[in-house]
Amino acid sequence: MIFNIPQFIDIEDKIVGPLTAKQLGWLAAGGVCLLLLWSVLDLAAFVVSTFFVAFIFVGLAFYRPNGQPLISALGSIFIFFSKPKIYMWRRMPDTKNLFKHTKIINEKSSVHTNKEISLEEIKKVSQLLEIKKK
Repeated sequence: MIFNIPQFIDIEDKIVGPLTAKQLGWLAAGGVCLLLLWSVLDLAAFVVSTFFVAFIFVGLAFYRPNGQPLISALGSIFIFFSKPKIYMWRRMPDTKNLFKHTKIINEKSSVHTNKEISLEEIKKVSQLLEIKKK
């Protein structure tokens, strides 16, 4: 049997002309922000803020640093600055043994063993470790 394998699945579909759904959404969000600023600000402040808002939303819609969307890059930057720079290992709690009852032994064993090594054993070990001289 012959199956059709989808090609170019990483390319987004064009919705309106050359714009994808995400690009159209970012531009629409920028338009809504400009509409809100138009109703709140006077004309001079609106014109100045239009450049900033348009720059931000056009960048979010079209700019792709290193092949990823700008919103992903901004999220990575935020995560980088919010996490500590030195990784500290944290032990995860063992949930299996969390509720087991264990006996606590307070007795201290005072058993000390004196291990003595004989001279013969030392000679055997030294012969094993000895390097042959040429």
